[in-house]
Amino acid sequence: MSAYDQIARLYDPWSRTVVEDVPFYVREAVRSGGPVLELGVGTGRIAVPIAAAGIEVVGIDLSEGMLDVARERAELAGVQLDLRQGDMREPPVDGPFALVYLVYNTIENVTSQDEQVAVFGNAARHLTPGGRFVVEVEVPSVPRLPAGERGRVFDLSPVHIGVDTHDDPVGQLLSSHHWTLIDGRWVQNSGQYRYVWPSELDLMARLAGLRLEHRWAGWDRSPFTADSASQVAVYRKPADA
Repeated sequence: MSAYDQIARLYDPWSRTVVEDVPFYVREAVRSGGPVLELGVGTGRIAVPIAAAGIEVVGIDLSEGMLDVARERAELAGVQLDLRQGDMREPPVDGPFALVYLVYNTIENVTSQDEQVAVFGNAARHLTPGGRFVVEVEVPSVPRLPAGERGRVFDLSPVHIGVDTHDDPVGQLLSSHHWTLIDGRWVQNSGQYRYVWPSELDLMARLAGLRLEHRWAGWDRSPFTADSASQVAVYRKPADA
């Protein structure tokens, strides 16, 4: 049983309660015309609203527990999802897809540069000519840390405490620690991730034959600046590819 299998039914409270990203992904999916592929579909939080908008969605995830939650969510919503257990580095699908996307730091679950390059390569191979690959990910917090500090508190609320610690700055590895108040008790979970710089993302895309079309600071398409803490990057496969 994977770590995500163990927390599948707690994942949404652990991760966040933000819902403003859903309209962004629904609009992108509808604009693409479909079908779309979500890498790391998780609990189906994004995939189900896209399917409800009439777009065919294929979602893959390593965690069978997360896929079970997604199936239940789709059934409750009365929509069809094609959900498959698999690895985003080598997704068990044929395609092609008009849109492939990764939400909420999912690329960081792949903890080496070679493996992240493989994710971009597989996304590109599964895109139609002119198709788009959307990556939503944080901007590394390392430059914003005071000298000598190894970590930061990124969330502090009555129901959730989140702390990131930088384990290996050379390998770009960090651990994210969560304490969440659920049903009157504090539940803890940690995981290791590899953060990635905007320029590094762009190079991975170029290696895969993709080109940057847009980079925004968030789902509202606000301008990306040196002070931005997150990014939504849209890469396009050339129409003649």
